[in-house]
Amino acid sequence: MKKLKLFYLHKILLEKTDKDHGLNMQEIIDALADYEIKAERKSIYSDIKELEDAGVSIKKTKTGSDFTYRIEKRDFELAELKLLVDAIQSCRFITEKKSSTLIGKLESLCSRYEAGKLQRQVYVYGRVRSMNESIYATVDTIYNAIGDNRQIKFKYGSWNNKKELELKKAGAFYHISPWALAWTNENYYMIGFDKEAGIIKHYRVDKMTAISVTAEPRSGAEHFKSFNLADYTRKNISMYEGEERTVTIEIEDDIIGVFIDKFGKDEITVMPQKDGKSLIRFTVSINPQFIGWVFSLGEKAKIIGPASVVEQVKQMISGLESRYKA
Repeated sequence: MKKLKLFYLHKILLEKTDKDHGLNMQEIIDALADYEIKAERKSIYSDIKELEDAGVSIKKTKTGSDFTYRIEKRDFELAELKLLVDAIQSCRFITEKKSSTLIGKLESLCSRYEAGKLQRQVYVYGRVRSMNESIYATVDTIYNAIGDNRQIKFKYGSWNNKKELELKKAGAFYHISPWALAWTNENYYMIGFDKEAGIIKHYRVDKMTAISVTAEPRSGAEHFKSFNLADYTRKNISMYEGEERTVTIEIEDDIIGVFIDKFGKDEITVMPQKDGKSLIRFTVSINPQFIGWVFSLGEKAKIIGPASVVEQVKQMISGLESRYKA
């Protein structure tokens, strides 16, 4: 009973106190009574001392003719929990249901008063959310396979015009050696080695089904000795997948931040020109998505080199013009 009382006393202080809210001795006794635990003031003084000796930071404050007790320091500050809530809400691969569950767990790390402040931040925005609730179990299975140095097998699909996940290879299993997980473009990707094809491949985790760990040891270790996850992700998974080229773009100075935000300050060379314009140079994978992104900046940006990329731009413009002719 002694250990049980200490447990509930700690629980009560965690849930009902923080730097702005404390409990007096009678309130503590009443709260313990809610758990059917009878306690006297003298024993609670001793219990609080035991909690403090165990490392729990309990502050005693004179309030009128009484004293209040509160836990001020916790593993996570409220500001840190708010950051985690924001991160969870911004993750496309976390479903609305799972988001609510995770935020509920975060609320248990602070007092009920602070939890209210977290809850006021919980809004469901009109963004696309992953529809696959099993993604969390899939991620766990992949990590287990990596940790145990084992291959995995799974079925893989893509969306059809009926909004159904249609399995590829007629529903046959893929056998892959998983080596890494990447979170990019608001999706989880498994990066692994396909022994049959002899190459590194990647798969979107939310499109994997019927996954399991096999008894086969992983293969492809030699391909991952000098593997650069960030470089692979940028070249093969990002929206700018394609041949890498160093491009020069003429821009108006007021949009330089758009390029720095997207490609990184250290990756871009800026050459100031006249009339509020600059030339910027950086390396990027060239494909229609990248060119279309530059188009979205309108007259404020113009790709001027190299000539082969400019020619791709012209061909794309010509194709679009032809497609939209009446």
